Amino acid sequence: MSKEKYMAYIGSYSYTGNAKGITVCDVDVEKGTFTKRTEIEVNNSSYLVASRDQKTLYSIADEGVVSFRILENGALQKLNTQNIRGMRGCHLAIDQFDQYLMVSGYHDGKATLLALNPDGSVGPIVDGVFDKGIGSVAERTFRPHVSCARMTDDQKYILVADLGIDQVRIFRFDKVDGRMRQIDTLRCELKSAPRHFRFSPDRKFLYLMYEVKNVVDVYRFTEGKRPNDINLEKIQTISTHNDPSNSPLIAACQMRFSPDKDAKHLFVSNAGIDTITMYERDVETGLLTMKSSLPVSGVYPKDFCIFPDEKHIAAANNESGTITFFSMDYDTGMLVMSARDIPVDEPNCICMVKLPSGK
Repeated sequence: MSKEKYMAYIGSYSYTGNAKGITVCDVDVEKGTFTKRTEIEVNNSSYLVASRDQKTLYSIADEGVVSFRILENGALQKLNTQNIRGMRGCHLAIDQFDQYLMVSGYHDGKATLLALNPDGSVGPIVDGVFDKGIGSVAERTFRPHVSCARMTDDQKYILVADLGIDQVRIFRFDKVDGRMRQIDTLRCELKSAPRHFRFSPDRKFLYLMYEVKNVVDVYRFTEGKRPNDINLEKIQTISTHNDPSNSPLIAACQMRFSPDKDAKHLFVSNAGIDTITMYERDVETGLLTMKSSLPVSGVYPKDFCIFPDEKHIAAANNESGTITFFSMDYDTGMLVMSARDIPVDEPNCICMVKLPSGK
C-alpha cells in the first residue's frame, strides 16, 4: 500500500520583502515536521484554504483571490486571479461542494461571495454585502471589520462575523438569483469582537470565538418549520485560556477542530500570552471541557494546523517568524515540543493538503 503524502502551504505577508507569499513545505506526518521546498510569489498572502477535494489552493492577495492547481507532487500551478472589488481580505472559506468561496474583508467590512468554476479557478462575484454601523470603542472595534464568513453545508445560510461592530449577521442564500438576504442578527456583547466561528460536523452546534473577550460561546443551532426560522441558543461560555492575569493584551486568534470525523477536540490559539488551548468536545451535548492551555514557543500564534495523525500540531508564529512543532497527548492535554522550529517570515496561515495516493 502506498504511503499517504501531505503538503503544507504557509501564507505570509510579502510587503517586507523577506517572504514571497506562499512557502511550500513537504510534511513528515510521523515526525510531525515540515521541510521547506520552495516559495511562490503572492502579494501579501494573508489567508489560505484548500478545496474540499484537495485539488485547488486559494490565497488572498492584494489584487483579490488567487487560485492554484495542486499538482501530484505538491507543486502549485497558477489557475487565475479574481478581483473582489474591495480591499484585501483576511479570511477565506469554501462550501461543502466546492461551488462557492467566501472572502471576509477586515479593512472594508465587506463579505464577498464568489462562484468556483469546475476546474477550480475562481469565477465571478455572486453577491457582496457591506456591514454598516459604529462599534463601541475607538480603533479596532470602532467600525465594521468582517473577520469570518461561512456558508452552511446545506448552502441555505451564510453567517458573517464582524468583530468591529460585535455582530454575527445571518443571511439566507438563494441559489436561484444568487442573493444574500439578511434574516437575523446575533448581537454580541459590546467590545467582545467575534472573530471566528465553526459549525460542528453534524451542524447541531455553533462555536463562536471572541478576540477581545477571550471566550468561546457554544450555541445549539436548530431550524423551525417555517422558512428563515432558525434559532441559536447559547448553552456555554468558556475561556480561551487559563491565564489568571486576564490581561487586556490577550487576543484569541484562531480556532480549529481536530481532524477526526466527529471533531472530538477543539483548539484555540491566543496572542499576548502565546498559547494554544485544547478542549475536549462532547459530541452529544456540544459542551467543551478545557484540557490544557500551554505555550507555543513563539510570538503571536496567528494560526496553527493539526496533523492528520492527530498526534502533532504546528503553530504559525507571526511576530517571531517561526513555525513550531509539538506532539499532543489528548489524555493529559500536554503539548511537548517535538522538533526544531523553521523560519518563515510573518506567517499568517497554514493549510495542509493530502496529495493523491502514491504520488
